[in-house]
Amino acid sequence: MQFKDILYEVKGDYAHVTINRPKVLNAFTPVTLQELKAALDAAEKDKEVGVIVLSGAGDRAFCSGGDMNWESSKEFQDHEYEFHIHLTKCSKPIIAKVDGYAIGGGNHMAYFCDLTIASENSIFGQNGPRVGSPAGGAIVAHSANILGHKRAREMWMTCKRKITQKGMVEAVAPGYFKTGEQAEGAKAFLEKRKPNFKKFR
Repeated sequence: MQFKDILYEVKGDYAHVTINRPKVLNAFTPVTLQELKAALDAAEKDKEVGVIVLSGAGDRAFCSGGDMNWESSKEFQDHEYEFHIHLTKCSKPIIAKVDGYAIGGGNHMAYFCDLTIASENSIFGQNGPRVGSPAGGAIVAHSANILGHKRAREMWMTCKRKITQKGMVEAVAPGYFKTGEQAEGAKAFLEKRKPNFKKFR
């Protein structure tokens, strides 16, 4: 499949979907979101795929939310963000592979995935209330389900950025993505065996 803003690759039993806009910290536009939906649909229909990994290109950001050039346009005012619905409706587990910033819409993506694995330099948080672009509805409500009401309110009201959000991240793994540990972990999960991390010690 050919895409403009993302990369899509099936590796053995899992599909790897990468937001490929590193120059803007993997901020998304309507094109990005449309392609992400298409990639999830393709992975769901592929009988060889058991797990989907969602990541961002480079090591600076998983996703920094909506592209501000788009968000400052009239097109944004008429756009209804629904990608979180596609994440929750997907019948296959989705793992967010976070390396760097997961801010705003990128933070939403991370906490709507089934699992989130982060590198040691990952930072999570919201920025919308600071720039007049707060989220609403299910996106905010679901954060309370994941984090608990007090932590969710702190995240939204103060826009504090945290290296790890308790309740959001299953594991912080130094060097996890660069050494091959992540690939071994995903493969072991699909093969229903314990992962062998000895070779990475």
